[in-house]
Amino acid sequence: MPALPGLRRYLVVLSLLGVLTASAVLLQAEGLATLLTGGGVSLLLVLAVPARAALSWGHGFAGSRFAASVRSGLRRRLLSSTSDRAGVVATQITRGVDATDSYLTGYLPSLVVSVVVPVAVVVRLFAADLTSALVVVATVPLIPVFAILVGKHTRASVQWQLLTRLGGHFLDAVRGLGTSKVFGRAASQASTVRAMAVAHADATMKTLRVAFLSALVLELVATLSVALVAVPIGFRLLSGGLEARPALVILLLTPEAYLPLRAAGAKFHAAAEGLTALREALAAPVVSSRTAVSTRRRGAPSVVFERVSVSYDGVPALSDVDLVVPAGSRMALVGPSGSGKSTLLAVLLGFVPPTAGRVLVDGVDLRSLSSPDWLADVAWVPQRPTLFRGTLGANIALGDPSADIAAAARAAALDSVAAGLPSGYATQVGELGEVLSAGQRQRVGLARALARTSAGLVLLDEPTARLDSRTESAVLSATRRLLPGRTAVLVAHRPAMVALAERVVELRGGRVLTGVGV
Repeated sequence: MPALPGLRRYLVVLSLLGVLTASAVLLQAEGLATLLTGGGVSLLLVLAVPARAALSWGHGFAGSRFAASVRSGLRRRLLSSTSDRAGVVATQITRGVDATDSYLTGYLPSLVVSVVVPVAVVVRLFAADLTSALVVVATVPLIPVFAILVGKHTRASVQWQLLTRLGGHFLDAVRGLGTSKVFGRAASQASTVRAMAVAHADATMKTLRVAFLSALVLELVATLSVALVAVPIGFRLLSGGLEARPALVILLLTPEAYLPLRAAGAKFHAAAEGLTALREALAAPVVSSRTAVSTRRRGAPSVVFERVSVSYDGVPALSDVDLVVPAGSRMALVGPSGSGKSTLLAVLLGFVPPTAGRVLVDGVDLRSLSSPDWLADVAWVPQRPTLFRGTLGANIALGDPSADIAAAARAAALDSVAAGLPSGYATQVGELGEVLSAGQRQRVGLARALARTSAGLVLLDEPTARLDSRTESAVLSATRRLLPGRTAVLVAHRPAMVALAERVVELRGGRVLTGVGV
């Protein structure tokens, strides 16, 4: 899990503020003791009170600045995540990232202060009264011990997991609401969402109960510990065994030794969910960024896979794949679902880095090529093309101002669809393609590839899987016109798509069958 940028500097600032806070606590106790014993208002008290207020503001300011930068970085990371769980990522970007505030601006500063201030107070108590100092040293560890014992029963991580699961399932249910309604499964999905919401509510209530119990225990331990110091001090004052000023210093400093620990314990449960969300966000897989150190010519490339392996969370998707795709050739990948065909395309696109091995493009390691330059020379049709908010024409062009939208749509058999829309190619389609069917969205993806007439590499991931036979025939004709002069890798299940290839490679269990691939 990668570290948070700027965390070390933030901890140094918190440590410095903690040391200054400890100094202000000692000065305030000395000044109040002097005032209460008739010594008048001292300079120490005049400096200490506003200093503590300024340091409190400094803690808040430093925490807010750091938390804002962390939230921004986490959202950028999650937006570039390669995770296919859109609902979970959406929950992390919204609720999860905001939840990290309680950890970064609440618990973490309190934790630093709870280390520095009690140490400074104990050192001063040893100088004032050995007996009181020993009592504080013996009782201060009780607060974190009880906090840990109670905290073992917290369910904040379970609560967060239930929330992400609920968010992911809810988004999927909303996206597939039309299909669920058609097949009479809407009521069943509503019951599932309701059950998950109830489970999350139960986990939240259990966490709150533990938090209230923890606060009660910490307050009780701290109160009894202060009493163990205050009662003997009172008897020693009555008997004349201790002067008033040292006694007041001890009585004023003793609660300060427990206060930071109580504050950290009280904020622990609120921060537990944020810490869990932070860990998940930092562990989210992202598209690797590559620095260009090599260049290649534009045009149909030759591609070589050298013992390429890919694993997802320890589960192999590709294992020691050796494969050669000569420049200008057309290769079809076949095999059962889950055999690694789409993963192989993702590696070739640079979206998934190989766990082992390498991919050579015209003899150059793919990882050394500039990702934008490489992708600019690739025409890719995924299984489920992603549409963006905008017009149908903009979705086909996909940022290429020179794209011939009409010609690409005609080649993908999408021109008749555009003609039936209210504003033709200027019709707004939205991110989910509300005005288009699944097959029409697939043709938009194919039209994008057809519009990239200069692309040297064509990657097609079952482009006709959601098309009827008539549309499939038109798309296949367009694809035949697209492939000549280009290197092509086709993932195909249907015989008509396999027929476009010059060579067929079968994948099973992430491996190329012996004697087929090269």
